[in-house]
Amino acid sequence: MRILVTGGLGYIGAHTVVALIEQNFNVVVVDDLSNTSLSALDGIEKITGVKPDFYEVDLRNQSDVNSFFESQAQIDGVIHFAASKAVGESVTNPFLYYHNNIGGILNLLAGLQKFPNAKFIFSSSCTVYGQADELPITESAPIKPAMSPYGNTKQIGEEILSDMAKADQIQAIALRYFNPIGAHESAEIGELPLGVPQNLVPFITQTAAGLRSQLSVFGADYPTPDGTCIRDYIYVVDLAEAHVVALQRLLSGKNQSNLEIFNLGTGKGSSVLEVINAFEAISGKKLPYQIVARREGDVTAAYADTQHANEVLGWKAKNDLTHAIATAWKWEQKIRGI
Repeated sequence: MRILVTGGLGYIGAHTVVALIEQNFNVVVVDDLSNTSLSALDGIEKITGVKPDFYEVDLRNQSDVNSFFESQAQIDGVIHFAASKAVGESVTNPFLYYHNNIGGILNLLAGLQKFPNAKFIFSSSCTVYGQADELPITESAPIKPAMSPYGNTKQIGEEILSDMAKADQIQAIALRYFNPIGAHESAEIGELPLGVPQNLVPFITQTAAGLRSQLSVFGADYPTPDGTCIRDYIYVVDLAEAHVVALQRLLSGKNQSNLEIFNLGTGKGSSVLEVINAFEAISGKKLPYQIVARREGDVTAAYADTQHANEVLGWKAKNDLTHAIATAWKWEQKIRGI
């Protein structure tokens, strides 16, 4: 089976490529290298012994997308990661997010008309729920008006797939994941954002490594036990393996409808301060941080009800917060030569 992974050199994409290769899939990677580098391709090869086919393609460019598909003789499935993904940035630069995230999926689906039977895994997000009325969040929770352009692009992406599924034009699974963290245990691949990190854990590790003077905690006046936001932090390798399980579900015809939706998380919420404390315990380092104003687009708390993924998808997160943070710090130490 030949599987296309868009954004396959990005953080979650690279880990998923590894998981696919380990399950003997033939993988082809498309990435525009806007938030990663070719070093991820080397890392994949070091872990697996396989260097997947790679094409540098910007999904916003329909002619380039079409040229890519014309060069392919076989595509059995697609895992679509390629998207801009920072809540805060999307608030300040909404056009980038609509152009990249919506334009990209539309151009991808247009190119896929050459392979109408290809199964489709969509990288969605718990942001589609907004601030949920009840916790933990189930897949049947209402979709609230998006609190950020990023969240809105994920809602729109799911709506596009839903309409195509109703028209029998696609078989897809949307994976709504919570907060991926950590790195491969080999420390050959991990999260390496270009520029200032938009996510908590890489900002923590970069601060500990001396790249950042201090960490900003966005708000300590939320209605939570310690006043900081609560999220469900899931180890990236567990998350990657869920994509393979979902793809195998579609390829084997076990899906119960043309579009299925699963939450991917641990089922446990951790606050920002709890994550900081966990890092300090693991690393032995005292982390400098300051409390600053709330960040627009952030919800108070979000963590998953994992029953549907556990029982129907047949997947469960195996690793806890401590393990994930330890791998993130090991990765940071390696790339910084600490």
